[in-house]
Amino acid sequence: MSQKVFISEDDEYLFGQGTHYDIYDKLGAHPSEEKGKKGFFFAVWAPNAADVHVVGDFNGWDENAHQMKRSKTGNIWTLFIPGVAIGALYKFLITAQDGRKLYKADPYANYAELRPGNASRTTDLSGFKWSDSKWYESLKGKDMNRQPIAIYECHIGSWMKHPDGTEDGFYTYRQFADRIVEYLKEMKYTHIELIGIAEHPFDGSWGYQVTGYYAPTARYGEPTDFMYLINQLHKHGIGVILDWVPAHFCPDEFGLACFDGTCIYEDPDPRKGEHPDWGTKIFNLAKPEVKNFLIANALYWIRKFHIDGLRVDAVASMLYLDYGKKDGQWVPNKYGDNKNLDAIEFFKHFNSVVRGTYPNILTIAEESTAWPKVTAPPEEDGLGFAFKWNMGWMHDFCEYMKLDPYFRQGAHYMMTFAMSYNDSENYILPLSHDEVVHLKCSMVEKMPGYKVDKYANLRVGYTYMFGHSGKKLLFMGQDFGQEREWSEKRELDWFLLENDLNRGMKDYVGKLLEIYRKYPALYEVDNDWGGFEWINADDKERSTYSFYRRASNGKDNILFVLNMTPMERKGFKVGVPFDGTYTKILDSAKECYGGSGSSVPDKIKAVKGLCDYKDYSIEFDLPPYGAEVFVFQTKKTKN
Repeated sequence: MSQKVFISEDDEYLFGQGTHYDIYDKLGAHPSEEKGKKGFFFAVWAPNAADVHVVGDFNGWDENAHQMKRSKTGNIWTLFIPGVAIGALYKFLITAQDGRKLYKADPYANYAELRPGNASRTTDLSGFKWSDSKWYESLKGKDMNRQPIAIYECHIGSWMKHPDGTEDGFYTYRQFADRIVEYLKEMKYTHIELIGIAEHPFDGSWGYQVTGYYAPTARYGEPTDFMYLINQLHKHGIGVILDWVPAHFCPDEFGLACFDGTCIYEDPDPRKGEHPDWGTKIFNLAKPEVKNFLIANALYWIRKFHIDGLRVDAVASMLYLDYGKKDGQWVPNKYGDNKNLDAIEFFKHFNSVVRGTYPNILTIAEESTAWPKVTAPPEEDGLGFAFKWNMGWMHDFCEYMKLDPYFRQGAHYMMTFAMSYNDSENYILPLSHDEVVHLKCSMVEKMPGYKVDKYANLRVGYTYMFGHSGKKLLFMGQDFGQEREWSEKRELDWFLLENDLNRGMKDYVGKLLEIYRKYPALYEVDNDWGGFEWINADDKERSTYSFYRRASNGKDNILFVLNMTPMERKGFKVGVPFDGTYTKILDSAKECYGGSGSSVPDKIKAVKGLCDYKDYSIEFDLPPYGAEVFVFQTKKTKN
């Protein structure tokens, strides 16, 4: 049964203070009942409007049919319209103070018209029966820093096309759920990160220029269909992260820009309110109502859709006033420097509320500079994020792996540098969609050499990534050796799995994921030296790396030995920390993975004798581009 929805004085007060964290239940369009009549209650923040009407297909888009009422504060306009059904199209017709008439989509709409249409659509988010209680039980009491996190970054519309003959070929959220769950379980990812979910008009923006912050895109179905997708993922033990874009919004005339005839969501000064490189508007985070819009939006996705994390896009562009701007295009802060004080306060507020309320929610900063304390708590003057993308590691890794092996010795320390600052933040190692677009080549095509060399290079590279401290993220297609750059217009090249090299790559990454999740040494201590130790970080002449990951209980430590050249290293000797047997659990040179074969024994007994400053060593023939991974136990020895 519908209940009456209304805006109270307390609602207006809290919204004006920027602390109405469930304002999405009031602003927008909501099923309501007044005087025994069912319909929809409409409410919109438009403080500087001269007049506001609701227009839609239920009133023939009549400009004068449904005039809204201004609230006591004058900032919010409301109206109950009886008889409006679920699925109706509507907009707010805002008359500006200068007489202009602006047709605006609802900023708080929960559903929108499929592009190229841009109207909002009424819907009802209540009634979906969630069945993911076991998922939430499994998270209780867990420190996510000490859990395995292996993320599959995915764009639904181009993951796989439906053979239905339609122009878009989109799977619905429900159809996608069945297929993606099967894939993620087979590969053993822990999380999926979905890009392009919030409604956006242009496919080519990949969802990074949003018009409907509160609306799952209609490309793949209705909001309840999106709930079904998340529910299914949770039922199978897979967490869901959304890309979230508080840095900027697109300037389309039906959107947030110049919303009520004035700039209420963005700063009117283009030096503060516009990104010249991106052609987008910047949220005015000095305004409490704008901060409320964004923080409540984060909570909306958590509460209404059960998402488990938000990857926050373009954080650096928010923290620096001069980001992407030339002299004269930006305004210094009150201290005369380039730090955005409003953005700093916003992130502290955002993380305090989100993570303070939901400790297991992953807030992840895509921050590309050396800004300090991104993952430190706000009370320690940090921004409060759970994790930060390690963009420095990603850049160094890609640049090194692109090099001809002959030149890798001169760049040897590019691969070790990230460990020198690893304990400064809680990191995720990302190989995201950004690395396989705009002529950067796919991951496998970045690699040097003939085709078989490219795949061998990538296998050893991925092994380094999974051994290195930090949680993991791979973009879709990278795990089976997608050869073309990613395009949102076509599906992944699944046909490549007919080839031995691609099947081998998929199986290899699947094995890496299995090992990663099986052994706590690989994820339990990621942010200090207690969980990682170099064996030899300095063998630049041979371009080899050796290190091991420590388990906190001393059991099942993992040794990595990597050869970044096509030269076999006969009788390769590597120092090891303890006596005992070293059992091979992964060998990238195996033929089943696309390798040329390996003679590395399954078990190797350590031999006493100084090597790599260790008291023991093991010896084997290290294959070309070989990645050898061993498990061993801690054993204390007599001096």
